Amino acid sequence: MEALYHQSNKHVHEVQSQMGRLESSDKQSVHLVENEIQARIDQIFSNLERLEILSSKEPPSKRQNAKLRVDQLKYDVQHLQTALRNFQHRRYAREQQEREREELMTRSYTTNGTQKKILDVANMLGLSNTVMRLIEKRAFQDKVVMIGGMLLTCVVMFLVFKYLT
Repeated sequence: MEALYHQSNKHVHEVQSQMGRLESSDKQSVHLVENEIQARIDQIFSNLERLEILSSKEPPSKRQNAKLRVDQLKYDVQHLQTALRNFQHRRYAREQQEREREELMTRSYTTNGTQKKILDVANMLGLSNTVMRLIEKRAFQDKVVMIGGMLLTCVVMFLVFKYLT
């Protein structure tokens, strides 16, 4: 039991050092390091199962201490497993953001994309081009009237302010 415990404990320390290496590895080798760490963790879990069986077969005077050591080792391995999952989740989220950013950068935008769709729908509904031009002209005139009204209101407010002060 002692040899298996020390071997498992050695594997835990190796995994901890590999976790530090995982943070500094490049994008190509990160998957290899993750797979290597996961394989080590799986091996440690299988060793822990054997250690639990062996600890229950220890003499009663050593059994409590053996179970405590195995439980501590199990806690450490679970912590490492959680740290690996967190790293994988962060890496996946980072890769997803990079893909979305790249997609946004390569997407082409047009200023009249919506207007063209409206024209297509209007043509499907049977509106003629002259009616559509009248609608566009009216929209432009409405915009001019709105801007002119806003400017006139500002001028009137300024004159009232000057007159009253």
